[in-house]
Amino acid sequence: MTLGVRGLVIDERNRVLLVRHTYVEGFYLPGGGVESGETLVEALERELSEEANILLDEPPELFGMYFNRRFSVRDHVALYVARAFRITEPRAPDREIAEADFFALDALPADTTAGTRARLSEALQNTPVSPYW
Repeated sequence: MTLGVRGLVIDERNRVLLVRHTYVEGFYLPGGGVESGETLVEALERELSEEANILLDEPPELFGMYFNRRFSVRDHVALYVARAFRITEPRAPDREIAEADFFALDALPADTTAGTRARLSEALQNTPVSPYW
């Protein structure tokens, strides 16, 4: 089984953090794989720091676990919600992350992925929660 984490980071203006990678199309919630020896929260903290220069000020809240059958029959993703954080410095583009920014729910980039849109709707608009990413 493979295991990943994603962070739904919400700022004081109720905007959500999305990232755009250089190697795949679309905007995603920040996150990635859990490495050997890491807890889920440690993996999330590492990914938020790497992808958006974000440090959590309080523990994130686990929203749900999802089976990501799109790429594997063994992949699962934990989704956490974080509202208490700080940005250490603006995130400059590099070879992995082309862009990291906050967006209002009614002004998401057109190429925000379907999975990302579904998770945002579940967590912030109380739509039914799917077991699948």
